[in-house]
Amino acid sequence: MSVESVEDAPALSTPAAVGGAPAPAPRPWLVIRPRSGWAALDLRELWRYRDLLLTLAARDVKLRYRQTLLGAAWVVLQPLLGAGIFAFVFGLVAKLPSEGLPYFVFAYAGLTAWTAFQTTFAKASGCLLQNANLVSKVYFPRLVLPLSTAFGAALDFVIALAVLAGMLAAFRVPLTPAVLLLPVWFVLLMLAALGLGLAAAALSARYRDVQYILPVLLQLAMYASPVAYGVEVVPEAWRTLYQLNPLAGLLEACRWSLLGTSAPPAFAVAYSAAVAGITFVGGALVFRRAERRFADVL
Repeated sequence: MSVESVEDAPALSTPAAVGGAPAPAPRPWLVIRPRSGWAALDLRELWRYRDLLLTLAARDVKLRYRQTLLGAAWVVLQPLLGAGIFAFVFGLVAKLPSEGLPYFVFAYAGLTAWTAFQTTFAKASGCLLQNANLVSKVYFPRLVLPLSTAFGAALDFVIALAVLAGMLAAFRVPLTPAVLLLPVWFVLLMLAALGLGLAAAALSARYRDVQYILPVLLQLAMYASPVAYGVEVVPEAWRTLYQLNPLAGLLEACRWSLLGTSAPPAFAVAYSAAVAGITFVGGALVFRRAERRFADVL
């Protein structure tokens, strides 16, 4: 089924009942038809399917930890192990600076923000292939699938922040007023992740080798971003070029809000915010443009 939108149509007329009895109320019906051109986001349609969005988000969270030995502990074990490795390699061996903070805490804060971005991007990019039977048999706004993945990432982020709060208390690292801006950085990270994930999902529906390329690109992007180290270790001559990576400004902003490190340059944050917004809109348009063919190629 190749569809893009659902719109209300006039109800079918029904004959009056025999014997003067009142005729049953006409049943509403829907017309499903494809759109032409670059379809805009239909927020009203997404709102009508909000129950499905919440149901898919809850299913994603439940299935992730079903039949696992440690359950939700994996949410904190992965960044903890990663922070331990980074603290040994970059802090102990390479002796990179961490602005006077324990390198383990420094790396864990960066990994917390990166994991939220990585999880959302990876799940959004694979949502069509994982729900191929649903997409090919039932109509609903396909944007519901990738958007539902953001709820699980947000829950994981909150759990990881609770662990980080314990670390900050143990190492006596005070919070600063910059922590109030943390939700802003998180939303921008989610917009960037969803925008890239939407475009990748549309491509992977037609070209299956995209799903094998994405993990490699994510691994390279992590080391090209200030996750295990800070921007200050990048040579001054290359720093402006380095900050063309839109994740650099957002990840540094997250670390600044969480740990009170040096604030990122305003131009880097503004650039990252603009790119995140453009990426989300562009990814959504690419997704909607390719949506009419999803049922045919999956």
